[in-house]
Amino acid sequence: MTDAIEHDHDHDALAEARDIADVPAVELINTVAIHLLSAAAVKVGLADDPEQQIDLDEARKLINALAGLVTAAAAEVGSVHAAPLRDGLRSVQLAFREASAIPDAPGKGPGEKYTGSVV
Repeated sequence: MTDAIEHDHDHDALAEARDIADVPAVELINTVAIHLLSAAAVKVGLADDPEQQIDLDEARKLINALAGLVTAAAAEVGSVHAAPLRDGLRSVQLAFREASAIPDAPGKGPGEKYTGSVV
C-alpha cells in the first residue's frame, strides 16, 4: 500500500512540475507578487478583522520581499504588469506608515530601500 501511495505522490509531483513548466514567467511573477501584496495588506490591517490580523513585523517582511520582487522584475514583466504592482506596493507601504505607532524615517520604511521614500 505504501508503494502505491508513494508512486501516486511522485506522479502528482511530476505532473505539477510539468504544469508549472508551461506557465510563462510573467504570470508566475505576477502570481507571487499578488500573494505577497494580499498578505501584506492583511498584516497592515486592510482586511475584515484588522484587530485580529494586524502584525507589522510580518507586514514589514512581506513588503520588503514584494518591493524587491517588483523592483527586480519590472524590466522583465513590462510596464503593463509592473505599474499595478507598484501601485499596490505603494498602497501597502503607506498603510504600514499609517498603522505604525512609531513611524520610520523617510526612506527607511519597509521596501523603501528598493522603491525610495513613499512620503
